[in-house]
Amino acid sequence: MGRLGAPHDETDRSRPATTEGVPMTQTYEERGGGTVPDAGAHPLDNPAYAALTGPHAHFAERSGRVLRYGPDVSPWLALPDDFTAEEWPDLAAFAAADGTVPVPGIRLDLPDDWEATFDMPGVQLVDDGVDAAHDAEAVRLSETDVPEMLDLVARTQPGPFEARTIELGTYLGIRRDGVLAAMAGERLHPPGFTEISAVCTDPAFRGQGLAGRLVRAVAAGIRERGETPFLHTSAHNTDAIRLYEALGFRLRRTTRFRTVRVPAAVQPSRDASL
Repeated sequence: MGRLGAPHDETDRSRPATTEGVPMTQTYEERGGGTVPDAGAHPLDNPAYAALTGPHAHFAERSGRVLRYGPDVSPWLALPDDFTAEEWPDLAAFAAADGTVPVPGIRLDLPDDWEATFDMPGVQLVDDGVDAAHDAEAVRLSETDVPEMLDLVARTQPGPFEARTIELGTYLGIRRDGVLAAMAGERLHPPGFTEISAVCTDPAFRGQGLAGRLVRAVAAGIRERGETPFLHTSAHNTDAIRLYEALGFRLRRTTRFRTVRVPAAVQPSRDASL
């Protein structure tokens, strides 16, 4: 799975971050969660599956009922809510050459012979009064900007961003003296919602509030389509959570970001077609 996170610099360290009055000196899971539940089925309960069977269906690669984005688009893989034990080989069909497959957001217990090689608690936050606003300095980034975007992501580690991730939605950046100083954009798109992702700032330009401005600008575009912004980040990234809560996001649920190793007996041959 690799990189997961969000901005590390745009927060006010003069006060402790809180959620429902609890200081953010612990992760959400260490504090017992605090998830605000929604009644009934909800697109954000299984956002990748909702996206890949909805607005992002044209990106979907399929193995049985298991769906994923192409590896050069996003690591998100999605299972139906009624996924069964007999369908694990369908997931195994997406294993990379090293036998691993990312399963972000999937909270199913693994079969005994499957090994988690990366496991990190995460949180999902949703718009709860974000002061969304366009920003005159924010420019829309295009495919010609991707090499510079990939370089910024490699240096700041905000989370996965691949060569074709920009195709998932609008990405905005702020430049200073021609240099891409900060960026943020859209990733998962379940019906009625759009995820804000790849929020990062060049270390040379941190402390100027650029990440917050870009999140508000991306949120403004999402709101104009009649949709609701949401986002994911590591439960350990308290600086990012502090920023997002200050902007008007609230915790909706906890989740996990994992990569698993498929047992050798289940791994597909490299020439197998999906």
